[in-house]
Amino acid sequence: MLRRLLLASAAIAAGGLAQPAVADGYGVPPPVAFVEGFRWTGCYGGLHAGGAWGDWNLTDPVQLVQDQISGTPVTTGVTTVTANSGSWLLGGQIGCNYQFAGHWVIGAEAEASATRLRGAARGALPLGLPGEQVGIGSRADLMPSFTGRLGYAWDTWLLYAKGGYARIENSYSAIGTFQGTAFDFEGSDLRSGWTVGAGIEKALWGPWSLRLEYDYYDFGTSSVVMSESTLGLSGPINVKQTVQAVRLGLNLHPW
Repeated sequence: MLRRLLLASAAIAAGGLAQPAVADGYGVPPPVAFVEGFRWTGCYGGLHAGGAWGDWNLTDPVQLVQDQISGTPVTTGVTTVTANSGSWLLGGQIGCNYQFAGHWVIGAEAEASATRLRGAARGALPLGLPGEQVGIGSRADLMPSFTGRLGYAWDTWLLYAKGGYARIENSYSAIGTFQGTAFDFEGSDLRSGWTVGAGIEKALWGPWSLRLEYDYYDFGTSSVVMSESTLGLSGPINVKQTVQAVRLGLNLHPW
């Protein structure tokens, strides 16, 4: 009888010891928590930095100088010079996305970049004294854009393409000496164009994301009036402009 009581007590004690082990998770594995992927729906803002490369094709600067200073059309033929430049680029962006059908993302974005693109080229003045040339200078400092985006998201990555409207502010100069007369023609324009690009974005911790992007800008060809204030002269040149840019950006998604 005593032996049976001892065995029963041992069984009860063993059951009591086993219960905490199950409760502590040693007997049954705990359920695995489900982690939802990053959702791109919402608005964001951020900063970017990178590099830009600009090309200006300037047509008729030789005619501008020779005809205006001569006071009569003396130039035959058309002369085009190309000014190239590469520089840093800094700016910011703000936009909104909407993720739908599982992986697709559409959005709109406004962006502005400050840069220091400076181009230079030279052209001979065939009707001038030996060695006389016109030195062409071009510069751009600000480049805003307004674009739409379409992307495909998987896990914490977003691959996207973009396109839309862009503007740029330029200034130009044509400096030199023609038949012994010094000249300094100046001009500027604010032109519109289009842009297309593509990038990849990675969601980091919390509401932050990092992206790498390439963009191409085409501002077409337009006429620019160049003026020489000292001589009281002015005339047009035609300028075709394109820009390429690569940016690394950091975005905050608080909304």
